Amino acid sequence: MEDIKTNSGNSENSKNSGSDNVWMPLSNDWNKERLETLKELFPDLFSNEGKLNINELKKVVDPESVSETERYEFRWFGKSAAKRKAFSPSNATLVFDEKRSVNPTETENLIIEGENLEVLKLLSTAYREKVKCIYIDPPYNTGKDFVYSDNYSQDKKAYWEDAGVTEEGLKIDTNTETDGRYHSNWLNMMYSRLLIARQLLREDGVIFISIDDNEVHHLRKLCDEIFGEDNFVSNIIWEKKFAPSNDAKWFSANHDHIICYAKDKEIYRPFFLDRSEGALARYKNPDNDERGDWVSGDMTVKTYNAQYDFEVTTPSGRKVNPPKGVCWRFSKEKFQELIDGNRVWFGEGGDNVPRLKRFLSEVKEGITPLTIWYHKDVGHNQEAAQECRKLFDGEQYFDTPKPVRLLKRIAELSVNGGDIFMDFFAGSGTTGHAINELNLEDNGNRKFIIVQIPEATDEKSEAFKAGYKKISEITIERNKRAIDKLIEEKKKEQPDLFANTNTEETIKRIGFKVFKLVKSNFPRVEFAPDPEKTTEENIELLKKYIRDKEAQLITAFNRDELVTEILIKNGFTLNYTLTKQEEFKKNEILFATDPAISGTGSEKETLICLDISIDMETVEHFKKHNTQKFICLERALDTTKKWNLKHYLGDKFNAF
Repeated sequence: MEDIKTNSGNSENSKNSGSDNVWMPLSNDWNKERLETLKELFPDLFSNEGKLNINELKKVVDPESVSETERYEFRWFGKSAAKRKAFSPSNATLVFDEKRSVNPTETENLIIEGENLEVLKLLSTAYREKVKCIYIDPPYNTGKDFVYSDNYSQDKKAYWEDAGVTEEGLKIDTNTETDGRYHSNWLNMMYSRLLIARQLLREDGVIFISIDDNEVHHLRKLCDEIFGEDNFVSNIIWEKKFAPSNDAKWFSANHDHIICYAKDKEIYRPFFLDRSEGALARYKNPDNDERGDWVSGDMTVKTYNAQYDFEVTTPSGRKVNPPKGVCWRFSKEKFQELIDGNRVWFGEGGDNVPRLKRFLSEVKEGITPLTIWYHKDVGHNQEAAQECRKLFDGEQYFDTPKPVRLLKRIAELSVNGGDIFMDFFAGSGTTGHAINELNLEDNGNRKFIIVQIPEATDEKSEAFKAGYKKISEITIERNKRAIDKLIEEKKKEQPDLFANTNTEETIKRIGFKVFKLVKSNFPRVEFAPDPEKTTEENIELLKKYIRDKEAQLITAFNRDELVTEILIKNGFTLNYTLTKQEEFKKNEILFATDPAISGTGSEKETLICLDISIDMETVEHFKKHNTQKFICLERALDTTKKWNLKHYLGDKFNAF
């Protein structure tokens, strides 16, 4: 049925009558009009989300009826629940997707397809305090963007099946300005994720968060609570556009914020930036000083001190005084000491005003980063869009990707060696592209972990028509194409690709492993007793239910996937290796090792067995080798074997 249009009233005064899709005109909404009038006169009586605050109204009408303790705190609806969600355990798992990976046997980079809160929970044991830098570009709260849904639980069948997690992507929620919890929804989404993010950061770690003007004030307060107000480092202003938007109602928004917090500001220090060729060209050595190139600097200061106001005689005999109202930077004695040390420049003729020589060999290794980042230095939105189009044959699949140079700048300030760089709102995947490019430039070994929700693409979009059903598919494909392009450019730059051994090693590490968030391999407990049966009968039913579920685990599981789930939940990273142990004759025993992450401790190791039965000969092995860790299925043990293993190994034994 077509919509019925009327001339009386507008969409504000019309209502959908239901499934017949007929729009009916309504009379004026006087309550809404009175609320709008009240808000216009007394905006302080309303919350940030536009709802009338009853307690504030009571204070006006009857102040004695409101009793409260006032204190400075940041509160919003759903805050406590968001915190509980952050720290509740996950019963999902991650599975390796070899087909979509690039060079998986050599690389330690990870692209994870899944809802990022659950992924962060799964990573929180193995990667706790191991990530050096986190950058995120979360959905900006504009009233049009999406926010992530936290209604994620394995025992909620509707979530997994209706959301189509294994097929068309995950459901997400809209957050429109008409929603009374417009700001709260966004804060809840961010709060739970940032709480875990802090746990992942090393003590010298740092987080950078892109945000626009809509939520920057809320984000600052949120991060003050999570990371500590004292650990605020900077609010970086990024010039994201270089041309004005003449269609803007008020001001052309040409910047975004990048909020920076340290895990511990007393420990974290950004790396210096390399000097540009122009900056280096300023250093010269006209007097052939053995200390090398130098630049000259002013020797006066405006903070006047009479003791520092004295006459200086140049080598030519000219008398020089500082300008009126200023004085020399140094005392008379220090000034002479600098002259004697050939650190004062009087010009080639020895007749100029004295200037201090600053040697390149003695200054800082680089330049201290500024808080304003110009597009000419770190890129802009148009550049980012062009980068994506070049990779996808002219197609534009992302509206607001970030430029590679912006992510490289953040990486240059924060990670080197084998440090981990994480991005759990990966979007177009610029972070992975930037880290691979940076490693190829300086033969580095930085690693990345990026996470992208498999959000379904719009069926009308060019991405969907091109075969990309989920945004995460484009994220992965972008990084594949970027790697091909980077290696091709490296070959052109260096015809003999492997002439440089370091370059060869770097090329080997370029790539990524893909993992997907899926249901746990372990059966869920969904048993409910039958009220019409006796207690004894229900106990027997429960035993049968458990036997069936255990049998399901044994017969239906994928060994590799189950190994991954068990090791993740025992604190192993996703870069573990497995080696079969030939000395065990009655069971297949694998030796799992996990390499130590740069600057974060020693490697992990354990023996693991997924056979349906553990032989007594295997159990007896651990009587003599009781320093080894051992993991197996609980279903594979009878009471005696389980008791013996626990007795021999103590806490080193774990049965799932």
